[in-house]
Amino acid sequence: MSTLVSKNLGNILVTGGAGFIGSNLIKFIIDNHKFNKIISIDNYYTGSKKNHHKNKKVIYLRLDTRNILNNKNKILKNFNPKYVFHFAEFSRIVPSFKYIKDCWSFNTLGTFNVLLYVIKKKSKLIYSGSSSGLGNEINEHLSPYSWTKSKNIELIKNFSNWFNLNYTIVLFFNVYGQRQIKNHYMSAVMGIFEDQYSKNKPLTVVKPGNQKRDFTHVDDIIKGTILAAIKGAKKEYQLGSGKNYKIIDVAKMFGTKIKYLKTRPGERFTGLSNYKLAKKDLGYFPKHNLKKYIRNFISKSKQKT
Repeated sequence: MSTLVSKNLGNILVTGGAGFIGSNLIKFIIDNHKFNKIISIDNYYTGSKKNHHKNKKVIYLRLDTRNILNNKNKILKNFNPKYVFHFAEFSRIVPSFKYIKDCWSFNTLGTFNVLLYVIKKKSKLIYSGSSSGLGNEINEHLSPYSWTKSKNIELIKNFSNWFNLNYTIVLFFNVYGQRQIKNHYMSAVMGIFEDQYSKNKPLTVVKPGNQKRDFTHVDDIIKGTILAAIKGAKKEYQLGSGKNYKIIDVAKMFGTKIKYLKTRPGERFTGLSNYKLAKKDLGYFPKHNLKKYIRNFISKSKQKT
């Protein structure tokens, strides 16, 4: 996969830059690209200062996307980003039922204000969509999370028609890897499994366990997202591994005890990326393998004990 390391990305704004995806993006840019300045804005709902990278050209601001336009920060007001990577949204299906107010406010109001900011600054928006609404018209209505993400894509396309918004949408599929959230109600499957394994607890699998997911390493996601920023048109690019696994089979890869949990609302039973368009337009091709990743994780865990 070409990383276009010689390309100067100019000024960059990352919403959610202290979170899982955002921090990995910033690290990759620092290590592989020329750039002028990066500003991260994050309300630290799930982000952490532990994910900050020490670099003179990277600035971290505690700021909510809902206030991106209505704030007094001179640094941000005078900043003109070439690219705006928007990752700061409520990002989990099941918690979106319990925390629907947060889900609605962050995803709907926050993103609306980010779009206004992008229009004002004449930047290019790279929006992290979700695979949860793909497959059929039913999926987007399964949860508050899926619905808000789906409607945001509609809004982005309308903003393009109404105000000539420059954008690219990247759809993520079950991202895992370094800096993923663990031991938190916003943790994803792999983060939960790793935390439980490290604490010698049974891995919890939601019944029936045959739900299939396309697990994609964060390094593949970041490289695809950078390519989408540089080369992507006003399209939706699926960034996945192109392989799916049953949740129960992933749990068995850890070789430990398994405990079943009762079914949950909003559950999907299929999930598989089709990255043909991303490969054609961007040169995207995933390199990481889930089974190898889990083997390496187990090996490192045993070395620590």
